[in-house]
Amino acid sequence: MSAQGTSNLLEGRVALVTGGARGVGLAIARALAEAGAKLVIADNGTAIDGEGADPGVARAAAKALDAEAYAESVASPSSARAAVELARARLGGIDIVVNSAAILRDGFVFKADPQDWEAVIRNNLSAAFYTISAATPAMRDQAKAKRGGGPEYRWGRIVNIVSTAGFYGNYGQAAYASAKAGLMGLTRATALDMARSLVTCNAVAPFAHTRVTETIQPANPAQAAYKERALKIDAAPIGRLVRWLCAPSGDTVTGQLFGVRGRELFVFSQARPAGRQVDGDPGALVRHFTPLETDLEAFNTDPVV
Repeated sequence: MSAQGTSNLLEGRVALVTGGARGVGLAIARALAEAGAKLVIADNGTAIDGEGADPGVARAAAKALDAEAYAESVASPSSARAAVELARARLGGIDIVVNSAAILRDGFVFKADPQDWEAVIRNNLSAAFYTISAATPAMRDQAKAKRGGGPEYRWGRIVNIVSTAGFYGNYGQAAYASAKAGLMGLTRATALDMARSLVTCNAVAPFAHTRVTETIQPANPAQAAYKERALKIDAAPIGRLVRWLCAPSGDTVTGQLFGVRGRELFVFSQARPAGRQVDGDPGALVRHFTPLETDLEAFNTDPVV
């Protein structure tokens, strides 16, 4: 997944990257641009908690990558459609959608503000659905028109940036974890719905130094050690994996859940029955129970950087 030999891998493709002006989103946008994709950077420049906006953030990133800037939030159906239409009108189509935009508002379930819950779900989960819903009709039309000139349209890619918090959980992250878990369900459903059009959809759980990592408030020494290690991990390898998924190498890879931590690449199992009992004691399934550990504790090992 190195940058060598990638300059033309995505030539002719048009990509929309939400949250693409900073952190993981920017690393992905850079990797796609290096491979020749034309880009729309969608980022409203909000703070990590979703408050405020700065259109200059998207514009600066777009200028650096010779891309188009979309400086509005995509957390509404009309705005998501506008971002997709910008890609089609200015760049000629929509082949790749990367949903990386996210906010964070932590709070224990017994204290959480319902408005914070609604904001996180809207920005981290509903926005991804709105963008996918806006882009996939065009992708299906492009498949019928054989965009790209080949016998089949195989340029269509959707990548959702999830989090290990979505399947491990973490203290005070009910909204964030629920949104990211929902994104995994959306990934699977989208992969199935778009299979006939040969459009793939995958999920990537990143480990890297981002604004989200900086907000971690360790609840114990293990989590403090996790944060210290995480702050040393660059986001560039995440971009390289997404580029690989969007290139011809990813033609048949769909519905999968990956993780990237520095030079380490993971593919995660997905929830399937681990044990079965018929008319018996549920306690007999105890050997199949999943430990109650957070994602910070599960990955509290030295990354390979």
